[in-house]
Amino acid sequence: MKERIEKKRPRVVFYSCVMHFEWDVEKDVKNQKKHAIAFDEACLAFEDSHRIVIEDTEHSKREKRYFCIGKIPKGIVTVRFTYRGSTIRIFGVGLWRKGKKLYEEKNHLYR
Repeated sequence: MKERIEKKRPRVVFYSCVMHFEWDVEKDVKNQKKHAIAFDEACLAFEDSHRIVIEDTEHSKREKRYFCIGKIPKGIVTVRFTYRGSTIRIFGVGLWRKGKKLYEEKNHLYR
């Protein structure tokens, strides 16, 4: 699963099987305090074979942003990210109801 974690301030570079991730360390700490999910945990959502990736057309005009909705051990999460070359830059993750609903509908999962 994880090959190597390389920490550099103010970002982290995380190497998965075929995907490379990075994030701002301070943003990760803030996200953990607010949502109790670390960005390295969020990387697991990209490995979910049932994940959904959709473009976020509302929040950024300078660069394309996306949502990855996938399952991790803590539940179905929505990861906010962008592409920087071949690297996925994560800037947010949480357990959002709307993302969970989309995931369940697409994958025909019902409570």
